[in-house]
Formats: sequence, C-alpha cells, structure tokens
Amino acid sequence: QVQLVESGGGLVQAGGSLRLSCAVSGFIFSLSHMAWHRQAPGKQRELVAGITSGGSTNYTASVKDRFTISRDNAKNTVYLEMNSLKPEDTAVYYCHMWLLNRNYWGQGTQVTVSS
Repeated sequence: QVQLVESGGGLVQAGGSLRLSCAVSGFIFSLSHMAWHRQAPGKQRELVAGITSGGSTNYTASVKDRFTISRDNAKNTVYLEMNSLKPEDTAVYYCHMWLLNRNYWGQGTQVTVSS
C-alpha cells in the first residue's frame, strides 16, 4: 500500500520558517517525481514546487527565492523548506507523487502564518 505522510506544518509568525517533510512508503520513490501543492480556503489547489526523479526543480513565482524543495532518496522523503513566510502562504500543503500514469497524494498538513 502506497503511503505519503506529511509532517512539519504549524503556526508561525510572518517572516518565520518551517520545514515540511513527506515520507513515502510502498512505492519506487527514487524513480518518482514529487511536488508540493497547497490549497487556501476558498481557492483552488496550486502547485508550489516540484522536483523530478533526476533532481530538477521548479517553483511557482510567488515562492521562488523563499522556498526550497529537495529529496533524500535514501530516506524516501521529500522536503519543502519555507523561509520568509507570509500570511498569504497560509494553506493546507499536500505532497504529490507521480510516475507514469500513477498519482498519489498525502493527507495534507496545515501551515498558518500570522501577521
């Protein structure tokens, strides 16, 4: 059974930092592409950052230079380092994994940034 378990969310003041983790089990993590998405109340889910199996990364413009996605294939884990957090970063953050025609999502972790 494939599982994606996120952790690291919480409440932080504006300007602060958080590190999200997503631990994967039951699938070939090293060959999979990974991403973090987020969904704020009343808004559509959006892609925040992605990292391919080869380590190439991409970011949505609003988080570039503040967030860093990385992966540790030995630990089957993908990370999202979030710095200089803003109230508009408040959302539920979801881990997403895909390979060929298979997609898997985590349950989400809440990030709340207070002003």
